[in-house]
Amino acid sequence: MKKLSSDEQRFFDETVKPIIDSTQMKYTRKLIQHGNVSVFAHCMAVAAYSLRIADIFGIKCDKKSLVRGALLHDFFLYDWHKVNNIGDGLHGFAHPNTASKNAFKYFRLNKIELDIIRKHMWPLTLTKLPKYRESWIVCAADKYCSTVETLGLNSYGDFTFYPVGRPRRVQLKQPVQKH
Repeated sequence: MKKLSSDEQRFFDETVKPIIDSTQMKYTRKLIQHGNVSVFAHCMAVAAYSLRIADIFGIKCDKKSLVRGALLHDFFLYDWHKVNNIGDGLHGFAHPNTASKNAFKYFRLNKIELDIIRKHMWPLTLTKLPKYRESWIVCAADKYCSTVETLGLNSYGDFTFYPVGRPRRVQLKQPVQKH
């Protein structure tokens, strides 16, 4: 897929910055999603591919909500590979609910962003049908990214998605709740 244009990249960077700068999102760099891809890299890829899909197909949508919802769609904040740490139930079915609770706790969300997070696992979560076109786009981008990551065909990693170079190394701790 073609890279984002310079205007798209600028918009993308400005939209994701407040979220990727949070302690909670930094923690997702330590969690593996598919294959050897972190939750952070997966979410960034889904957000970027969602924006490209909307542009390629000329889909009119709320692009800011599209990117933010995509970025937070797997904001579950636990290692789903460990049996004793599965959140609210079997990961595939339950993590959208856990991710939406976490995202709501740490960020101000609108109804489109919440729908994206809660319904991105359709059709696995058969009764959770996406309501908005943004949700459908993220659902498709997530399936694509998950497939290429699981098969080891992705060409992105954590550092692919930094707006300005590589971040300095920081010691990450379990996220703390804001008071």
